[in-house]
Amino acid sequence: MAAKEQEDKISRTLARIRNRILVFSGKGGVGKSTVAANLALALSLRGMNVGALDVDIHGPNLAKMLGVENRTIDIAPGIIKPVRVNENLRLVSMSFLLGDPDLPVIWRGPMKMKVIEQFLSDVDWGELDWLVIDSPPGTGDEPLSVAQLIPATGAIIVTTPQDVAVLDSRKAIVFAKKLDLKVLGLIENMSGMDCPHCGRRIDLFKVGGGEVAALELGVPFLGRIPLDPRIVVSGDDGNPFSSALSGSKASQAFQEIVDKIIKSPFLTPSE
Repeated sequence: MAAKEQEDKISRTLARIRNRILVFSGKGGVGKSTVAANLALALSLRGMNVGALDVDIHGPNLAKMLGVENRTIDIAPGIIKPVRVNENLRLVSMSFLLGDPDLPVIWRGPMKMKVIEQFLSDVDWGELDWLVIDSPPGTGDEPLSVAQLIPATGAIIVTTPQDVAVLDSRKAIVFAKKLDLKVLGLIENMSGMDCPHCGRRIDLFKVGGGEVAALELGVPFLGRIPLDPRIVVSGDDGNPFSSALSGSKASQAFQEIVDKIIKSPFLTPSE
């Protein structure tokens, strides 16, 4: 496909999507994909049309987290049909193309960008209220290319509270600003835990570092998600905690975060 033709197809695809949310982090291991999966599901359960695009090429986890890892993607010449998660949520992920879950993606940058371009130009998303994009972690070549390739409506940065993670999340915020991305806010994940035995609060990774960073760098603080061992189980089982653990403190905190994201002045309200 000629470059101009592909650019036109991407423009037509993006024109049918009201809000494109880039979820990324300054480092791996902070729960970025967990936040992306639960955000996409939570929006869909509120009756909105949602697409989830997993462009974390080397670690595509959304299919497992959303319980559709054994599905196959429908590909025809010039068109890709996303996998339907529920009535309102569809997913495209590199994991659907690998076949073997143990198979690593050993590609250089241009090949990865080509696949992402194809995901944008050839996927039949239809009309979407939201496209939630799980980006590669860090502030290097891959997230830079993704951010430039996908004109996002806004960015959400995920961090954990300890200093070494917050240090990287501060870089991620500055990275987003330099790319003229509207930062919808920062989420502090794994922020404290209630002991399942005695009920006492345990600050495993400290608390509050993300909020301080957001305040100092002038971006909204969206909230804290406490650590809950059941989140690990629900993610492994393909049953995201925002719905599976609806009565938990983590789920309640996450729903409040979703409320703030929906009300962001940078976004286009769903009809």
